Amino acid sequence: MTRLALPTVFVLATLASNAFAAEQTVTLAVQNMYCAACPHTVKASLQAVPGVKQAVVSYREKTAIVTYDDAKTDVRELTTATTNAGYPSAPRS
Repeated sequence: MTRLALPTVFVLATLASNAFAAEQTVTLAVQNMYCAACPHTVKASLQAVPGVKQAVVSYREKTAIVTYDDAKTDVRELTTATTNAGYPSAPRS
């Protein structure tokens, strides 16, 4: 009986963790965007992060609006991706 219960608990825990996953949207303030080509690099860096559904980057506003699956990524990973591409970012307040 214990052999059957343990795998069942594991499966239920896995399903429950996915049930609480949600699509989130964050607006990042992005630094170092000085030309019209910069948003393309920022967008590509964000889209390379697993779990990112959409990234809309504005050169004029110096922002990136990112929609992502919070079960697969988080804001820290998004800001790390843009920073590694040469464009430090942080959640816009």
